[in-house]
Amino acid sequence: MCPVADPLQLISDLLTPVFAEIAGRDGADPTVRPSDRADAQVNGALPLAKQVGSNPRDIAQRVVDSGVLQQVCSSVEIAGPGFINLTFDDAWLAQQLDAVAADDRLGVAPASRGRRVVVDYSAPNVAKEMHVGHLRSTVIGDSLVRTLEFLGHTVVRENHIGDWGRPFGMLIEHLLDIGEEAAAAENQRDLDAFYKAANAKFTEDEEFAERSRERVVKLQSYDPETIALWNRLVEMSAEYFNRIYTALGVKLTNDDLAGESRYQPLMQDVYARLESAGLLEESDGAKVVFPPGFTNRDNEPLPLIVKSSAGAFMYATSDLACVLDRVERVGADLLLYVVGAPQAQHFNMVFEVCRMAGLLQPPVDAVHVPFGSILGPDKKMLRSRSGDAVKLIELLDEAVERAGAAIAEKNPDLDADARASVARQIGIGAVKYADLSTDRVRDYIFDWDRMLAFDGNTAPYLQYAHARICSIFRRAGIDRESVRGLPMSIAEPQERQLAQRLLQYPTAIADTMASYSPNKLANYLFDLAQDFTAFYEHCPVMKADEPVRASRLAICDLTARTLQHGLALLGIESPDAM
Repeated sequence: MCPVADPLQLISDLLTPVFAEIAGRDGADPTVRPSDRADAQVNGALPLAKQVGSNPRDIAQRVVDSGVLQQVCSSVEIAGPGFINLTFDDAWLAQQLDAVAADDRLGVAPASRGRRVVVDYSAPNVAKEMHVGHLRSTVIGDSLVRTLEFLGHTVVRENHIGDWGRPFGMLIEHLLDIGEEAAAAENQRDLDAFYKAANAKFTEDEEFAERSRERVVKLQSYDPETIALWNRLVEMSAEYFNRIYTALGVKLTNDDLAGESRYQPLMQDVYARLESAGLLEESDGAKVVFPPGFTNRDNEPLPLIVKSSAGAFMYATSDLACVLDRVERVGADLLLYVVGAPQAQHFNMVFEVCRMAGLLQPPVDAVHVPFGSILGPDKKMLRSRSGDAVKLIELLDEAVERAGAAIAEKNPDLDADARASVARQIGIGAVKYADLSTDRVRDYIFDWDRMLAFDGNTAPYLQYAHARICSIFRRAGIDRESVRGLPMSIAEPQERQLAQRLLQYPTAIADTMASYSPNKLANYLFDLAQDFTAFYEHCPVMKADEPVRASRLAICDLTARTLQHGLALLGIESPDAM
């Protein structure tokens, strides 16, 4: 197994026992940070000096005198009140690069404890189009799934589709009215049109409305004929969802569908458990739980409604049943809900009630992974020209079309098939990266020109950096694998910067998963691409003499591998040519 690659982490690991010895206890933090005056700076002497009543420069001197830094640093200097400035040894950096290059995991160790993780994401509704509002949940969830799997966790993908409730009465009756063949054709053309037609009939035709209400009763009673019709509606919608998931390049399949219908039989069990735990109270005729710490605008206790005054189970009851199912049937010990920020209070209340009822007990935990909205140029929710929500499939088609035009202008020599493939990779990658590179809790403005630009923090810029490296080997007629295992050397400042960035890949992934924020990985990859550009402009590769030429080719290959691997964790492809 490759050692931890990030030099800052390695320095911290080396100094932790030294600080513990000086402090006379464990837990003293060396506090190693990047520095604009050296490769790294150790700041822990100042707080430690306060704790032990000593001079921070004396503490810093004791750290330096320990000698543990000599094996990795060419220069160690005490500055100011007790900072320790470090310059890494070039040969040591090269050794670290060699170790990472020889590791298929690029220095990233598997998780020390594998968990069984359920990730709830995407969540479209049956018989309704997926619109731009589904994009963030789908691509953020997909990236988290990919990264969790890479780290060695067992991941259960759950696409919590809306496939139950009163609207299905009218949808089934409309299906019967127009026939299954016509319904299937209409769903392929425009899923929303099917729903809107059913809803219009429900509003305007009392006889249809009455049939729809009767059909809901049959559905809830699991009438075999009704369930068969309902299954057909779900199948038709799943076919449509799969078109989008294929276009987006995400991992969701029919096997991951986990509709609201799955949890209906569990809701009575949830109710009984809450009742036996003494958590249920009556409020305005409804059965509710008052989790502590939640209040309304008037600072009054806020209830989670479990059963309405009419005796119906509620949306919250279904989510409580989800937790029960995922913990007890699936056996998960971590539940991630990639759902929009407006649902934060709801999920926090659901999770707290689950803890009160004993459904969530350590080490099992549930986490809401919220995200902001996609806005138009007017800084309002992104809408089509007609004012409707932008259909996701149309947005993806436009992305590929725009990318194709850009590629045709940039590289007219690409043949038609290659251009189509690259256009898909760049167009879809641009849409996904614009989302994933944004701090997920923030809103962002959807801007075609910015996301498809070949400069700046965009997918095309990163993809082009990868393609540029591939072109170096292609033009020279060198197999990239042939340079793997060749020893690397570090000399120029741009080489040092690129080397240190490459060694930070494990930390970038760890930081990403610590907060479930793919933008941290995206920003690392952007910094890596920038460092490679500086390296490529200042450090000749093919024109260098041996063994520098071989070393730089090996560095190029490692950079391409890291870019490709990191983009793949974001669910983005890396073309070899653009």
